[in-house]
Amino acid sequence: MKGKAVVVGAGGIGTAVASALADQGYSEVHVVSRGVETHLLSKVCTWCSDYSDPSIESIARAISERPGTLERLVITNGILQGDGYRPERALRQLSRATMAQIFDVNTILPMLWLGAFHEALRQADKPRMAVLSARVGSIEDNHLGGWYSYRASKAALNMMLQCASVEFGRLNKSAQLVAFHPGTVDTTLSKPFQRGVPESKLFTPNFVAKRLVALLDDVPTAERLLYLDWDGKPIPF
Repeated sequence: MKGKAVVVGAGGIGTAVASALADQGYSEVHVVSRGVETHLLSKVCTWCSDYSDPSIESIARAISERPGTLERLVITNGILQGDGYRPERALRQLSRATMAQIFDVNTILPMLWLGAFHEALRQADKPRMAVLSARVGSIEDNHLGGWYSYRASKAALNMMLQCASVEFGRLNKSAQLVAFHPGTVDTTLSKPFQRGVPESKLFTPNFVAKRLVALLDDVPTAERLLYLDWDGKPIPF
């Protein structure tokens, strides 16, 4: 029997990842989201969180105290645009409030969840962690510019994950972190930007979830942090 798996965020990708993990025979699959996804109730344990610091700490502690080791942690939170703002194409479009919100969801929140499960991951045998990043977070690969806040939030996330990988290298040498680029997935986040995306490059959440779950099963451990796309190919930092 496998140990526990946790998915944070129950959007299109998160829900599909939880379903894929549930089909793999983990002792428990836990899904944390702002709202309970009723169609998952027969497969997983659901936790409703407002993503405040006390909520993150209490839920992580409650899951960690349940029987079994934490083998998989997948964090899928992300935001690209919202009410009154879209990805910036020019410096004059930058807004302090918008930047703060995007960094909070894309950078700070995933790291807080990772930190909340720190002790469970330290004690686990070969834990695998994946956090949704994005190819546009690559500094080396940025030749188009634009999307200032989104790009920067993902680049900052990658740096924080690198710091975490160094820490896990001291605390649990069997731990492996993946910054995962899912490609363009047919979800609410990408809906306004799907025009011009070839049909063969617009993926379903289920397709991406299965690729990620398989990647975590087979990921090499030569490096503590891997920055990979949906096809398992490395992305330059």
